[in-house]
Amino acid sequence: QVQLVESGGGLVQAGGSLRLSCAASGRTFSDYTIGWFRQAPGKEREFVAGIIWSGGRTNYADSVKGRFTISRDNAKNTVYLQMNSLKPEDTAVYYCAADRWVDITTVASRYRYWGQGTQITVSS
Repeated sequence: QVQLVESGGGLVQAGGSLRLSCAASGRTFSDYTIGWFRQAPGKEREFVAGIIWSGGRTNYADSVKGRFTISRDNAKNTVYLQMNSLKPEDTAVYYCAADRWVDITTVASRYRYWGQGTQITVSS
């Protein structure tokens, strides 16, 4: 089992940058595929980016490709989401999710473990 805690959220102007962190407990963090999801008010939770447990492959939603970068530091039990060129439509609560030894999936229900979320607000 793994516990996840997101941090790094906040208020930023359009065009700005933020870096989210997802810190995990447990000794087997390197076994977990991590996904970032977001949910805006009145909308369904949507996949943003994912990194496979081995770290060798990533996947991004079309809406963030070229602007967001996901990475992981297994020595620190942390996954990062670097978000550049932020837009007002990126405003949402961002969640990290994890599951062990699975491929990256865009389906939220496939991840068993979730953080509490962190709010990102992009002003125009």
